Amino acid sequence: MPTMEGDGTAGYEELDFDLPAVTPDFDEDIDTDLPRIDLGIEGLDRLIQGGIPERTLLVAMGPAGSGKTTFGMQFLNHGLESGEKAVFLTLEESKARVVNSAREKGYAFDEHLDSGTLAIVDIDPVEMANSLRSIRNELPELIEEFGATRLVLDSVSLLEMMYEDRAKRRNEIYGFTKSLKRAGVTAMLTSEVSASNSYTSRFGIVEYLTDAVFVLQYIRAEDFRETRLAVEIQKVRDANHSREKKPYEITNEGLAVYQQANLF
Repeated sequence: MPTMEGDGTAGYEELDFDLPAVTPDFDEDIDTDLPRIDLGIEGLDRLIQGGIPERTLLVAMGPAGSGKTTFGMQFLNHGLESGEKAVFLTLEESKARVVNSAREKGYAFDEHLDSGTLAIVDIDPVEMANSLRSIRNELPELIEEFGATRLVLDSVSLLEMMYEDRAKRRNEIYGFTKSLKRAGVTAMLTSEVSASNSYTSRFGIVEYLTDAVFVLQYIRAEDFRETRLAVEIQKVRDANHSREKKPYEITNEGLAVYQQANLF
């Protein structure tokens, strides 16, 4: 284990139920004993009443280029700027590439590395798969020693691809997600979506093992002249949230979700 340094609507008219007369006020304070945190994406945070519960395990799913890694870095940066400690586990990029990508967004990951509030661990997915049992046994203790409250794994799909046997893949990923929950951090996984269903992860596992699911999509207008990015919150356990699909952009500062806008 590396050390941590540093729409179908047909038939609806036949159903007998009442729709809510008013849209929930997601800015309204809620009475809850669960500590909450913000993701760090203002428009998206406003779609979740009170914020996500601490120690939630969430996944951001989407196709290539939809901003999953940016989502993860933005999530960590928000915590770092609030005085938290964070860990970024990357199976796709080198440590230097992560720091450079963050710098382009205005995230001072290099400064946080120097100050010891951020750990970036780049692991080869084959190495991680071969050592996953020891990693998941050591991870909670390492995270506790480091003092991290937020963690990102980018991406779980690469780890899943290391297992040819479906049962082994499911069991190993289940064990890893359990270790993250034991670690007591608020953790985000990024995942590619299935080629046949944009609401399902590549292997159809992580959405069932996580407490919150955010789906990032490309949406094309009916006239085929424009394609936009849209985010939908599939679930957030123990939190009221909007189920509307909202447009977003990947800007030079990160993801910008337009909570009050419609797609087309």
